[in-house]
Amino acid sequence: MKSLVAILGPSDSGPGEREQMLDRAHKALDMFGVDDVTRIDVPAKGTSSDEDSGTLRGPVEVIVPALQSGSLFGGTTGVLVVDAQWLLKGEAAVIADLVVGLDEGQVAVFVAAGAVPQPLGKALTSGAEVIRIKKLRERDASEWLTAAARERHVSLSPDVAGALLQRFGSDIAALRQALDQLAASGEAVTVEVVMDRFKNRPDEPMWYYADAVSDGKVGEALRRLEDFLLHGHPLQLLAFLEGELRRRALAAAAPDVNTYATWVGSKPDAYPVKKAWQRRNQAKGADLQRALGALSRADLAMKTAPEATHRLTMERLTVALCRWYGGARART
Repeated sequence: MKSLVAILGPSDSGPGEREQMLDRAHKALDMFGVDDVTRIDVPAKGTSSDEDSGTLRGPVEVIVPALQSGSLFGGTTGVLVVDAQWLLKGEAAVIADLVVGLDEGQVAVFVAAGAVPQPLGKALTSGAEVIRIKKLRERDASEWLTAAARERHVSLSPDVAGALLQRFGSDIAALRQALDQLAASGEAVTVEVVMDRFKNRPDEPMWYYADAVSDGKVGEALRRLEDFLLHGHPLQLLAFLEGELRRRALAAAAPDVNTYATWVGSKPDAYPVKKAWQRRNQAKGADLQRALGALSRADLAMKTAPEATHRLTMERLTVALCRWYGGARART
């Protein structure tokens, strides 16, 4: 393995994908026998006062001495950069120059959910060991759960496994903690035990919600919305819905799937592309126009109306989108 490593996950990574990315990053560092690791958590854009100063932000500037100096005692040093997708353009340019030729005994691992800014992105894809983490589906989490339960000697019936997946979805980090608790308790694991012990579902991927809306399943969509709002902010969901609407509109306008894939910067056989293409005629143009207006009004309400009204706004928006996207199925 190269001493420059990039762990790349999907842009809509949740806790489960993040857990996988960090796990692979630490395995890479362990493989090189790194003695001293400098971890850098890149702050989100817009959260730092020195963002427009032309210099590296405080949490990021540590990478310069970390990559320019080796271990004082001759061991292997490592730099772990987490959330590299949030690097500013100027920061990415500086770091790209630093990673071109790492000294012997130095390891640099970058973890990113989504695209890494240029020119660092190009430097990583051309010169790094690239490890890609795919979006977790509930089927993936189910397979992981079966194997993890076996390792811990926890007996799970199909009903119990289903209850755990209902609570935690694809969040394998939360599933791991739940299994550890169940294994330590020593009690028989039943659906009642799971439902009583684990009250919240910390990860509700937004595409589960979007699928329910697209299928016109009002009840399920509202439940998915409630689950998401336990831990997520409605503006996150609005941003996702705006992207979903854009994909629907482009798919409806594209003459063929190859053109649509080009417009969204992806491959024709990519799962999101095939999914959007299959649904391109599900909603009428007038309904997409209504959805755009509703999203704009909801966005304005979120930013100007009292917080107490946000949930109601999202519930009304959800019901409306179910009818526009799901058509007759939402009324049956």
